[in-house]
Amino acid sequence: MPHLQFTGPDGTTQRFSLHKRLIALGSSPECHLVLAGDEIADTHCTLTHEPGRFVLESTARANVFYVRGKKTRSHELKHGDVVTIGGQEIIFSAVDAPEPSVSQADTAKQEIEAMQRLQSFSELLLRPTGDLDDLLSELIDQVVALTRARKGFLVLAEDDASYSIRVARHLDRQAVDDPEKLLSDNIIREVIASRKPQIISDALTDQRFNNSLSVIALKLSSVMCVPLIVRGELLGLIYVGNDNAVALFNNTDLEILKVFAAQAALFIKSAKVLNELRSESAGLAERLENVRFGQIIGSCPQMIEVYKRVERVAGIDVTVLVTGETGTGKELIAREVHERSPRKSGPMITVNCGAIPENLIESELFGHVKGAFTGAVSNHIGKFQAANKGTIFLDEIGELPLPMQVKLLRVLQEQAVQRLGENKPIALDIRIIAATNRDLQKEVADGNFREDLYHRLNVINVHLPALCDRGDDVLLIARYLVGRYAKDFGRTDVDPAHAFDASALKGLLRFKWPGNIRQLENHIKKALVLADSATLTARDLDLEIAVPSEDPSGSSFVDVTNADDEIVPLTEARDLWQRSYINRVLALNNGNRTKTARDLGVDPRTIFRHLEKEERAKK
Repeated sequence: MPHLQFTGPDGTTQRFSLHKRLIALGSSPECHLVLAGDEIADTHCTLTHEPGRFVLESTARANVFYVRGKKTRSHELKHGDVVTIGGQEIIFSAVDAPEPSVSQADTAKQEIEAMQRLQSFSELLLRPTGDLDDLLSELIDQVVALTRARKGFLVLAEDDASYSIRVARHLDRQAVDDPEKLLSDNIIREVIASRKPQIISDALTDQRFNNSLSVIALKLSSVMCVPLIVRGELLGLIYVGNDNAVALFNNTDLEILKVFAAQAALFIKSAKVLNELRSESAGLAERLENVRFGQIIGSCPQMIEVYKRVERVAGIDVTVLVTGETGTGKELIAREVHERSPRKSGPMITVNCGAIPENLIESELFGHVKGAFTGAVSNHIGKFQAANKGTIFLDEIGELPLPMQVKLLRVLQEQAVQRLGENKPIALDIRIIAATNRDLQKEVADGNFREDLYHRLNVINVHLPALCDRGDDVLLIARYLVGRYAKDFGRTDVDPAHAFDASALKGLLRFKWPGNIRQLENHIKKALVLADSATLTARDLDLEIAVPSEDPSGSSFVDVTNADDEIVPLTEARDLWQRSYINRVLALNNGNRTKTARDLGVDPRTIFRHLEKEERAKK
């Protein structure tokens, strides 16, 4: 019968049989099991017996207990668990045991030692740098010491039909010579075939195994062999033997080894899965390294051409104009040009021309001296002067007002800058890289951008393709972003190699990504924060509905099927389309509800009601 074993107030070992469905433990005389201790509450915890399981739970938040040194308030007990309640140690046994005696104390001590060794073994598995081979060697060393055997072997399945001896160890932790001779061993084949443990008291005289290769070669007298099984899968077996004692092993030894083997099998399975995940993650990291160009990820033909162009122009001191849609990574390209140029040891100064108020642009770019205008209380070095001997990156150059375009053209022509309030020019040695998401040729035609400045800037053009035109690059970038942000957001359970299910992969490839990589980054961040599972779905990524695309026949349509191509009724499709479209416009406006309402031509309250519905749907 299952029971709890503990040391009573008089120092003797006592046993409490678990024959009731609900048992109360505490310091009160009214409890079924009365425990002594200042830190033990009147009714500290309860033990509930359900079919096949025993659950220990505290009765109050403050009534904690410890299982193998770990603090908890609820725990499903396993055979051999050592529970500490207010300094009182209690051992749970799931199997019946004889009445306490001298040998019983030895058995309890052996069981505790087995659990301690198992705990020590499990701690090795948790080490981030744990190696499977080291783990398996430690397992056999623990088993040999636990069972008082002279030799121990671990046989693992290679595939469905073949097995190999992975570890062969002596009591002194030294390897056994030529363990391969045991591969045809009768005992091993018997356990593999039956999937049942074997204990042989005198193998040398046992008619079944006295011709066994291992018995003959190793002169084994006592032998135990236990299978390692997880969810019906035979991982291998543990084989221990002794060559100097007959009947060394008994049923208690076998039961302890079976419990150890059952837990060890889970650890081995976990270690194998962990090693596979690490290998796949390392493979992913290697693949990412092979398709990255500095900080840029991508291997599509368009990006390969971009990389080649950057390589060619980086070492030549010419002006570069980077073009492409918002969020395609223009600043990353500018940094790669700088880092691969002779100026890489100098500064790289970034200026967002669209973010500086018009009345401050000249001062920010070229600097000023004290007293040049109201508020100029000290000398100020402009961005151009700060970039001397290095590179200045003029982002969103198309936003620069026409008067400033004239002054910038003069700086480019003269390679000198003149601060506000100062007549003396300051010579510059800088390289200029500009970027824009506008069509500057059209801007020139419309009179919004100076043609002479355009030709000065556009010596070498590097055009970045939109994310939707880069094919499978979106998957590479998405996995990279998962690896980058999962740790920052505390999602260590999310592995980049297995981060997306089929619906997510389909959604990532079908979505048009009007905001490009910046929008993809936002979707990944949101999913990592809100997703419950370690595998992200299309719903987690807000990609259940595809964006508008063009039918080959030329007509415009919107795909309102979900990620699994399920057809929905027309009214529901209309609602889905509207919901998706509002969400996309919100994303493009970085969540600005007022601007979204203005862009869509609706009352702002419509957007607020939409967001309220979205929040209710998530709950």
